[in-house]
Amino acid sequence: MACGTKHATRGVVTGTSVGPDVAALADRVRMARAENTTLRVVAAGTWLDAGRPCAAAEHLNVRSLSGIVDYEPGDLTLTAKAATSLDEIARVTATQGQWLPLQPMGAAEGTLGATVATASAGPLASAFGMPRDHVLGCEFVSGTGDVVRAGGRVVKNVAGFDLVRLMTGAWGTLGVLTEITVRLRALPEQDLTLVVPLPTRGGADSVQVAWSWLRQSDYTPLAAELLSASLAQGLDVASEPCLLVRLGGNVSFVRAAEGDAATIGDLRRIDSNIWKRLAVQEPAPSIVMRFSTLPSRIPSLWALVSDACERAGGYAHATISRGVVRCVLPASTDAAANSLLGEMLVGLATGYTAVGERLPATAWDALARTRLTNPLARGVRRAFDPDHIMNAHILGVTS
Repeated sequence: MACGTKHATRGVVTGTSVGPDVAALADRVRMARAENTTLRVVAAGTWLDAGRPCAAAEHLNVRSLSGIVDYEPGDLTLTAKAATSLDEIARVTATQGQWLPLQPMGAAEGTLGATVATASAGPLASAFGMPRDHVLGCEFVSGTGDVVRAGGRVVKNVAGFDLVRLMTGAWGTLGVLTEITVRLRALPEQDLTLVVPLPTRGGADSVQVAWSWLRQSDYTPLAAELLSASLAQGLDVASEPCLLVRLGGNVSFVRAAEGDAATIGDLRRIDSNIWKRLAVQEPAPSIVMRFSTLPSRIPSLWALVSDACERAGGYAHATISRGVVRCVLPASTDAAANSLLGEMLVGLATGYTAVGERLPATAWDALARTRLTNPLARGVRRAFDPDHIMNAHILGVTS
């Protein structure tokens, strides 16, 4: 659907056109609204400790909304219920030589709905984009109990208001996703991963070499991820900071790209399963912050954040071409977390942005609280959840 149209096509669905599970879900939301009961959307529950504390009186369990609804390999599109795991989608599409290249941080048992609702992405985002670039259509139950459909099951659906992108990254504050249609890609003929050590003594300079290669190379990798020393050691790929490079394509392309990557430094091939291991490396519980800047400034941001993480007993990794550094720290007392986060935020110069992913409840005070005061944002929230019963406060103060 195209963004910027002046009117909204809400696509409210009624009667027998929805399944019994969705109809029951809509009834539950309408009842909660009538009783002024706030709801926390839960499926697999892998994101319950993420986002700001949610002021919800009850859980709205949508785990039953699971399974592939429609798969058209010839169109490279798939529709699944929101609680379908990414692992199931990967298994089904692999049989047709296709995949959904999202692979966010976390276990593959995480659901498609949570991935889209939180707009979560992993290292592949640098080549394939964020969830909003993969989602073609969706169905959701709004905070008023209406069943709404947006987008479609074809790539060229461009009519109406862009509800699909509104729902992507809304964290369930506009409604609960029940069904999602995504665009797939062909699996690469060859999928090769390389590790390139970046000696600590090189500091930001070695990271600059990696960034310069990514910017100037004719061979765009599927992913390129910096790992701090402790993370590299924990994954048993290096004893010092390193760069993981994932190459995909036909054999001749991958061979040429591998030769080009050798200009960064000494490299070796490793098992591509490393990306799945990286995704689940975070201890539970943990404290996770995400820092971002212009990709050209990633060397200096990396030097600051990765060093702080290492000193605190944690680790960092960075998607260079997106200018994003994730800092993962061991869970500790709220006071300790506040102190450390405050120190890191003070140390960051203008031009860097800090976002909390997983924090102790009181640690959110170390960050500026989000206030959804933009008139357009307030209007959208009023249209779909006027009483703020869905995932209340998870995006910050909404008054």
